[in-house]
Amino acid sequence: MPPTLADYGSSSPPKDGPREMSTFKTVRRNKDDPATCSTDEDSIPTKGAQEGRKSDKRSLDYAMRSGLAGGLAGCAAKTVVGPLDRVKILFQASNPQFMKYTGSWTGLATALRDIYSTSGMRGLFRGHSATLLRVFPYAAIKFIAYEQIRAVLIQNKSQETPGRRLISGSLAGITSVFFTYPLEVIRVRLAFETKQHSRSSLSSICRQIYNEVPHSSVASPSTSPSTATPPSAAASTARHLSSSAAHHHNPLGATAAAASSSAQTASASLEGITTQRGLANFFRGFSPTLVGMLPYAGMSFLTHDYAGDVLRHNFFEEYTTIPGTADPARHKSKQLKYWAELAAGGLAGLVSQTASYPFEVIRRRMQVGGAVGDGHRLRMTETARLIWAERGFRGFWIGLTIGYLKVVPMVATSFFVYERGKYWLGI
Repeated sequence: MPPTLADYGSSSPPKDGPREMSTFKTVRRNKDDPATCSTDEDSIPTKGAQEGRKSDKRSLDYAMRSGLAGGLAGCAAKTVVGPLDRVKILFQASNPQFMKYTGSWTGLATALRDIYSTSGMRGLFRGHSATLLRVFPYAAIKFIAYEQIRAVLIQNKSQETPGRRLISGSLAGITSVFFTYPLEVIRVRLAFETKQHSRSSLSSICRQIYNEVPHSSVASPSTSPSTATPPSAAASTARHLSSSAAHHHNPLGATAAAASSSAQTASASLEGITTQRGLANFFRGFSPTLVGMLPYAGMSFLTHDYAGDVLRHNFFEEYTTIPGTADPARHKSKQLKYWAELAAGGLAGLVSQTASYPFEVIRRRMQVGGAVGDGHRLRMTETARLIWAERGFRGFWIGLTIGYLKVVPMVATSFFVYERGKYWLGI
């Protein structure tokens, strides 16, 4: 029978063997014993306990926390650039009252000044309530989807490749668009209005968009036959792009053509289902949004993650990271200092905006289609031809300077708030 503490007659364990020491610890370690202190062995997490403390990215708790951090990040980012976003929409959608400001370096400042002088601060944030209503679920879903998809595609360091990061970001962006796109159309229409005495409310804008009956004709009266493309021609163009990419053995071209064709098919399906009641009006510009989201969200997450890896490199970490913020048990790297995190996010915004801007211009023109002209619903290829006929190649890049001024601080703020939010929420 093994000896007990009473057999020794003192609180000191025997010194003649590890077996006796183990027995002594078994007796001493009692959860109800007040003498047990926080440094005793049973208070130190075992390997199994540490594994249990690891952030389970597929758990509901992790999804809720990351969604909260993402939603707050999106709202903060959009608020920072609200006035720039308003002017950019007016420029992109070719608002007649603001076309005179485009093409000059002072156009942005002049437009902001005129809006402020006629409508005050509320004019600069016109449509911002709809923006926040949309951006919280949009950003929350985007970051949740990215974390979940990334957890599936990247399960260890060896799988953390640029391609997997790009795919994770692209799929996350597409997922968020599917759930929140109608709110984006409402926001753009509110921001597009410049009326001073009879501004539309959120509910009236919704009714207006819903009641816009699309014409069955292919060509708009304001569009010449040479600039309008019938659906059959659009389909032929898509097939030509796809076959051309395959002929030249260009996988990226084939992927882009396939994505464009799929996006237009999805948009056409939505319109076919909802045309009778006007619900398709809330999906104007849906196809270029899907196509544009592939490079935008993909390059955004890819660039941010890669820049973060570079800034956390041993050569830079002394200057770019916050000491004591790493959590090896949860495979969490050190937090970047505020300027480094903002720099990584700003670079991500610069790259993603450049990669996707032409699709954004097409999308804006499609979204305000019911606010200008006769309400004819143009498809993606028709809108692209119209922009080309009006302004040529430069038409697809109009407002890009404002885009940089808006997107760089917006994405920087978004990633900064998200990363800090995750840290403080313990994920």
